[in-house]
Amino acid sequence: MNASSPTPSDLLPAEILPRDGRFGCGPSKVRPEQVAALAEAAGTYLGTSHRQAGVKSVVGSVRDGLRALFGLPEGWEIVLGNGGSTVFWDVACFGLIDQCSEHLVFGEFSSKFAEAATAAPQLRDPVVIEAPYGDHPGAVAEPEVDTYAFTHNETSTGVMMPLTRPDGIREDALVVVDATSAAGGLRFDPAEIDVYYFAPQKCFASDGGLWIAACSPAAIHRIERISASGRWIPASLDLSIALSNSRQNQTYNTPALATLHLLDSQVRWMLDNGGLDWCATRCATSSGRLYDWAERHPLARPYVTDPAKRSHVVATIDLEGPNEGGVSATEVSQVLRTHGIVDTESYRKLGRNQLRIGTFPAVEPDDVTKLIDCLDRVIEHLRA
Repeated sequence: MNASSPTPSDLLPAEILPRDGRFGCGPSKVRPEQVAALAEAAGTYLGTSHRQAGVKSVVGSVRDGLRALFGLPEGWEIVLGNGGSTVFWDVACFGLIDQCSEHLVFGEFSSKFAEAATAAPQLRDPVVIEAPYGDHPGAVAEPEVDTYAFTHNETSTGVMMPLTRPDGIREDALVVVDATSAAGGLRFDPAEIDVYYFAPQKCFASDGGLWIAACSPAAIHRIERISASGRWIPASLDLSIALSNSRQNQTYNTPALATLHLLDSQVRWMLDNGGLDWCATRCATSSGRLYDWAERHPLARPYVTDPAKRSHVVATIDLEGPNEGGVSATEVSQVLRTHGIVDTESYRKLGRNQLRIGTFPAVEPDDVTKLIDCLDRVIEHLRA
């Protein structure tokens, strides 16, 4: 089809469209029930003090709910702060990494934490182990490394990695995991790690601007020791301040109240439906349908070649381009967008002819099936 040819308005009739067309990888779909619950509580919740019982009860509910969802052992704590996962990299450079870290880099976001640690003047240069995009590396025990930085799910590429404490690391070393797009959608064993941090705009169907970290007793000891060491730490990035405030069910500075309420609603919904196992199974079902379609379609293929490394929450699908007899993924996404199916574009810096589709818990698996039907029609139309 000529790129300038108009797309018929009835190309995707209403009966084949997903009920909800939001498939973004963050911000992701927010369930209508969350918005309704926020609207119902608005009169006594929004615009009220975050130091008083109304908001503090929601923060407490979030902390209790996440402990239950993740099955955290005794002694683990949920710590909250403002700024999102990007800010948490700076937080970790000040208050978690003692002297030297090791970073597994296999995408845009894992590389940014390594860059932050490299730039931190109070730290030694980190050990950086890289893998080509579409794969992930393995950790190597190093005697000088006190913090190992993993990424459970690389949002930019759709690669997930297992979380296993590396053999031979120092007894006092911490395993710190970026779980921004994984938390709430992928299973993990807390015994294998020490810090599991994330923001709530993906699996938790909320807004960004908040970081949450599940911290083991060993991590809490590290936080308190670094704080007592005299290292200069800006108050807004001080994990010990965030910890003491979180224990009071509050944040150091004013949080976005809507974000907290949406997060709490989603956590309760997850628990009511069966917890992390239910969420992880639901995400794997949705992503599996997309990967099965890509393997069957003559013009599509999963970007991640190893099925064990294919993300269950961020599905990346390569398409054959126009020069190979295929179609432009950008045009596919544009046609979908005109029909209310949004945010299927590839990660902007990856530069591939690719679709990237969020399959977080809030996304209905049946909507993924309908998306696949729509993809078939759009690809056929663009090739005509």
